[in-house]
Amino acid sequence: MISVEGLSKRFGEVTAVDGVTFEARDGEVTGLLGPNGAGKTTTLRMLYGLMRPDGGRIAVDAVDAAADPAGARARMGVLPDAHGLYQRLTAREHLRYFGRLRGLAGADLDRRVDELVELLDMGAIAGRRAQGFSHGERTKVSLGRALVHDPRTVLMDEPTNGLDVGSTRAVRGLIRRMREEGRCVLFSSHIMQEVAALCDRIVILAEGRVAAEGTPDELRARTGHANLEDAFVALSGLDEVEP
Repeated sequence: MISVEGLSKRFGEVTAVDGVTFEARDGEVTGLLGPNGAGKTTTLRMLYGLMRPDGGRIAVDAVDAAADPAGARARMGVLPDAHGLYQRLTAREHLRYFGRLRGLAGADLDRRVDELVELLDMGAIAGRRAQGFSHGERTKVSLGRALVHDPRTVLMDEPTNGLDVGSTRAVRGLIRRMREEGRCVLFSSHIMQEVAALCDRIVILAEGRVAAEGTPDELRARTGHANLEDAFVALSGLDEVEP
């Protein structure tokens, strides 16, 4: 579970995140949505420790991220917006390296790497160096290293961006599986069909603040729109888009 209270972040005179409060619960998929510049990526970066908040509190499974940042990070798997890979390492070597960083070794590490290669359909690239990988292939490797230590809490920034249809379906199936296993999944996406299909709860950011939150049905009922995309446009303050 992730608990966020009064989170804020400023860049000079610009307030990117302004008093954001929400929860992402175990056994649920929580969508973090908002138009460009709403503060989504900044919020995610603070959650997984890449940025230090100017104010507020973050707790991961009741571990205070400020008091014990290493302990909070150890409980999370993170797919960031930038998929930086070591160009000379193969896909399998990436998983083994990050598995060792997470404390895995021996047969446990071998078994986990094999599981992820199969789960993420990386057989064709497992022995190839990352240099020259397509965006979709890089995403698969980045997702694998995020999950290598079998985390209970998973953060994803645009997890299906750049993936083909088959890989997109596989990632969506993986997200559903993690929910069924009782994990906490928090992800950002611009694909409303994906959000509607996966999310138990949605948090909408606008201008760095929480503009609305609730289940997809609650947000549709609140706006009077049957379509989740139309509800999102209304709640985030975007101008109505002509059909």
